[in-house]
Amino acid sequence: MKRSRIMKIKEIIQNQVIETQEELAEALRKEGINVTQATVSRDIKELRLVKIPYKDGKYRYAANAEKIKSIPRSHASIMFQESVTHIDHTGNLVVIQTLPGAANSVASLLDHAEFKNKMGTIAGDDTILIILRHASDYDDFVKFLNESF
Repeated sequence: MKRSRIMKIKEIIQNQVIETQEELAEALRKEGINVTQATVSRDIKELRLVKIPYKDGKYRYAANAEKIKSIPRSHASIMFQESVTHIDHTGNLVVIQTLPGAANSVASLLDHAEFKNKMGTIAGDDTILIILRHASDYDDFVKFLNESF
């Protein structure tokens, strides 16, 4: 039951503007899932939902990935440009060096960027490893970075 409720919450916040826990509880009830405000509160915490601005100074619930996508491009560019110190590659492996403590933030930006030939990203404290599908994708990846950040 909890699993289906959690999946329904994800669906609701993707398809509707939900500003409050009460609105989320009501949306669940309309789907035939009776919940208390306390249950909704625990589910929000478990899903790590965040509130993001959407219009006229109002906020709505969103998944963390939406929060990252909602970062203005200029802020993402500044973060990337000020944090990245070196980029190198061998074959299909790209290593990005960052300032200490910045790798996770930059990797998160890269994870949510729309580069189709990236298989995965691993971040440490100041180093990011990106695995591309093919070694030949490196030039396209660098071009994508230059256009995006």
